Amino acid sequence: MLKKLLEEQYGITGEEYVKLDRFDAVRGNGNLYVITRAGGRQAEDIDELEKIVEHLRSYGDQHVPAFMRSKEGHLITTWEEEQFCVLASRLSGKQQNLNLGRRLAKFHERGKVVPFKIERISRIGQWKELWEKRLDQIEKVWSELLYQTPENEFEKMFVESFPYYLGLTENSIQYLVDTELDDEPVESDGGTVCHERFSRGSWGSNYYIKNPFDWVFDHRSRDLAEWTRERYFRNTQTYEQELRQFFIEYQNVSPLSAFSWRLLFARLLFPLHYFECIENYYITSSEQQKRLLEEQLDRTLKQSTEYERFLSKFYQSAGAPLNAVNIPVLEWLLVR
Repeated sequence: MLKKLLEEQYGITGEEYVKLDRFDAVRGNGNLYVITRAGGRQAEDIDELEKIVEHLRSYGDQHVPAFMRSKEGHLITTWEEEQFCVLASRLSGKQQNLNLGRRLAKFHERGKVVPFKIERISRIGQWKELWEKRLDQIEKVWSELLYQTPENEFEKMFVESFPYYLGLTENSIQYLVDTELDDEPVESDGGTVCHERFSRGSWGSNYYIKNPFDWVFDHRSRDLAEWTRERYFRNTQTYEQELRQFFIEYQNVSPLSAFSWRLLFARLLFPLHYFECIENYYITSSEQQKRLLEEQLDRTLKQSTEYERFLSKFYQSAGAPLNAVNIPVLEWLLVR
């Protein structure tokens, strides 16, 4: 089906189907053609992404795939009543996570000099508003459950745990607000091309592909925080050495300001892992998925004290120059 789509809509002859993590691809002409659903994106969204792609490629990033235009010249093509985009990337095997911190820093350096205003995917300065909106939505669900008998173990855990995570969220929002009031951003704190959720697997397992459908325009600390969060939960016992090495690699290219460190910490303090677990439970209709999310919530709650310990020593673990740049720490975390 995919080879037929490429041939009829793009005039490209594909050789073989390749499964790339979350994406379908077809190999041909020395390229990988990544075929992805447009996901309800408007033509204006895709136009903006294409401009960012061209900018990054012009700055030498060979692992950013190019948008292909259909025979009619469109970036979005309709096929069997669905909308697709096709991205072309040169075949390039992946060196397993070699100097990922350094590579991410270079990606951010290229992304911060985008020579046009980014509007459609921008999240700059929106964290407080987005976090408050998310908190309000979950608090509404919690309030409705409060005076009911929980239907299952998940709801029981949610009802009992939410006040704690409400407090943690309010702390993260206050830390963010204080950062924006007290600290002056420097030149390197401008927006750059980031990812919704950057992790070690974001650029693929077998091939380097920096997929533009993963991108948002935001402060670089977003990617650093989400990489850190994922690494911590991947292995809560052995994350520290990898964490320190990653930040050394990153800062060899792009040192972090006090403003960056504080935004990064505010984002780690925000309990995104908890929120996503609750949200996903109420979105899914799959009983199997609900059971997995119940297990995930149980683990999250059992690890809450350990997560506080991680937060209390994060600056030290990552090598932040606390004394040199006067970064405030949360007293309540230190006494736990």
